[in-house]
Amino acid sequence: MAKLMKLLSGFGELLLAIPLLGGAVVLGSGYTVLTFMLVVHIVTLVLSARSREAMYGSVVGIVASLLGSIPLLGWALHLAAGLLLLVSLFQNKADPRGPDGGHYAPPPPPPQNWR
Repeated sequence: MAKLMKLLSGFGELLLAIPLLGGAVVLGSGYTVLTFMLVVHIVTLVLSARSREAMYGSVVGIVASLLGSIPLLGWALHLAAGLLLLVSLFQNKADPRGPDGGHYAPPPPPPQNWR
């Protein structure tokens, strides 16, 4: 579910990053689209945290939703959030217990030189 939300919120952010179209959507909605995207990013952040996936795209998206009314800064943040969400979508989920899954295997014994 987190991956689907990253996909949807990433494309939503990229839509808002299109210079004239994104500005028209934000102004035409009376800035309510920024509030909607804020809620979407919070939901995506919670789902990503629960599934132990990358959360940086959602964090940047939250900042973009809060500061999105500032013309050039909003554009840059929407673009960054959209790209980061899509990049994090395709990252592999790392096992927090380590590469061996938390199972310890002792090292092999040293080689013996029999003559």
